[in-house]
Amino acid sequence: MHWTNAIAMVIMIMSGWKIYNDEVIFGFLHFPDAITLGPWAQHGLQWHFFGMWVLGLNGLAYLVYGLATGRFRRLLLPISPREVIREALAALSFRLQHADLTHYNAVQKTLYVGVILVIILQVISGLAIWKPVQFSFLTALFYDFQGARLAHFFGMTAICLFMVVHVALALLVPKTLLAMVTGGPRVDEDPAARVPSAHASNM
Repeated sequence: MHWTNAIAMVIMIMSGWKIYNDEVIFGFLHFPDAITLGPWAQHGLQWHFFGMWVLGLNGLAYLVYGLATGRFRRLLLPISPREVIREALAALSFRLQHADLTHYNAVQKTLYVGVILVIILQVISGLAIWKPVQFSFLTALFYDFQGARLAHFFGMTAICLFMVVHVALALLVPKTLLAMVTGGPRVDEDPAARVPSAHASNM
């Protein structure tokens, strides 16, 4: 699921830049054709819909799985502001440690919860842009159509920043790179299942 989401997200971002170029929000910002997807805005829109369905279906399956099994609760909660600050400072000084890959540190928890919320925002603002009349109640959440476009743009920016930080944190702890490629170490759904292995390691 990790790589499916990543590829679909890149498709959506690059095609979104092509769509943006057709009707820019900021006059000073225009994305080079070399990093956009599709020769024309219409092609970019088709790619965007393709990425949307892949990411939507895969993301929904992951969301249902994470909530139904309690995986999100175990991996992402609780989040301590003090730990976030401490580990963020450790990351900035290149001293971030991540001994157990089956547990997220406070910085990871914050980033993952944040990006999940941003993706939800992207879905809502995307629907408001796609069908502003049919989903007028969603468009109204952002004041108007242009407000929805701004929210969608800044949401995209936040996701791009997340991807940069995500890769940077992995480079700080090189052994996590293998986990990123393979999908990560197996996380036992039953915390009690970890006890025997813990005892065995102490023998």
